[in-house]
Amino acid sequence: MNRRVVVTGIGLICGSGRTREEVWSNLLAARPSIGPITKFDTAGFPVRIASEVKDFDPLRFIEKKEVKKMDVFIHYAVAAAQEAMDDSGLSITEENAARVGVYIGSGIGGFGVIEREHTKFLEGGPGKISPFFIPAAIVNLAAGQVSIRFGAKGPNSATCTACSTGAHAIGDSFKLIERGAADAIICGGAEGAITPMGVGGFAAMRALSTRNDDPDHASRPFDLDRDGFVIGEGAGILILEEIEHARARGAKIYAEMAGYGMSSDAFHITQPSENGDGAVRVMKNAIDDAGIEPREIDYINAHGTSTYYNDKLETFAIKQVFGDSAYSIPVSSTKSMMGHLLGAAGGVEAGVIALALKDQVAPPTANYEKSDPECDLDYVPNKARKMPIRYALSNSFGFGGTNAALVMKRYEDE
Repeated sequence: MNRRVVVTGIGLICGSGRTREEVWSNLLAARPSIGPITKFDTAGFPVRIASEVKDFDPLRFIEKKEVKKMDVFIHYAVAAAQEAMDDSGLSITEENAARVGVYIGSGIGGFGVIEREHTKFLEGGPGKISPFFIPAAIVNLAAGQVSIRFGAKGPNSATCTACSTGAHAIGDSFKLIERGAADAIICGGAEGAITPMGVGGFAAMRALSTRNDDPDHASRPFDLDRDGFVIGEGAGILILEEIEHARARGAKIYAEMAGYGMSSDAFHITQPSENGDGAVRVMKNAIDDAGIEPREIDYINAHGTSTYYNDKLETFAIKQVFGDSAYSIPVSSTKSMMGHLLGAAGGVEAGVIALALKDQVAPPTANYEKSDPECDLDYVPNKARKMPIRYALSNSFGFGGTNAALVMKRYEDE
């Protein structure tokens, strides 16, 4: 019999806030966090807006001598992991360390460090490259640094599956605990790619909104006038635990993990499959894994990037999975407020559905002003909605056609 898995801690950091409470409050208030980029000089860039984490001080979490040994995506992972651990009250000891894992991914890793060290190389030669360059930049060092910080000696891994990264990390962790390979895992995603090459690269693909003069309204998922996504940064980390392990220590429980799905489009390097096939299958896989019927899903946190193709095809896929009931299921995209956190998006959005289940409220889609005939579902426009939610679904779709879906259930103390 598979073991039950619950969410006992949540750590969130993004443009919408530096703590779980700040993020959740701003999302429920439909308050966008998008503005002019301050991290670098954007002169000459076609895109000059992003959702930056403001007033973040890594010294609150990391010793001064260690800060430069880590890219900002690792700073965010450590900060969110600390919040999640404090929230959960989980204590790692010599007795249980080998049963507690860490599974934190990033879609891009240390772009900022790579750019910095490359500049030093060009200006001064290879002797100027930091000996900490590699461990500061590579994707798995978010998980590595968090495991070192807390002494977690169980399974340790890092996904790198583009914008599905955070959701894959959480889903994989769910399955590791379910089958008995660990009792608890610190998991999620982190990203810090608001850099010249990060923004320049996505802009070159014409994937980003160019609404530079109106940043508050730039991210507008499912709206007729959407013109691309807005890049964000941060981390979303959850503490997953086997249910009896959590109950035995009197842990607060936000929600129960119910289902996890994976799929591939096998279609195009950046565009979703033209009939939404991969999105259809990943949602069905997650719902089947949860052992429920599609009609039992009460709320969907959409991938909802604010790009033409994603929003059109995700809407189409939802209709394929849910049939006529698709029109009665609230669907929202919190990217409308915090931008698209790339590899961290699925981690933050998993935290969002856990909070939605706990508080019984669906967060809104901000900036939904003009209906698109091809996007005709209930997108919870502009205002949060109190409502009963027993099962919630979160979608994540990544470049290369890699898809993840998570189903969580309202916790019921049986």
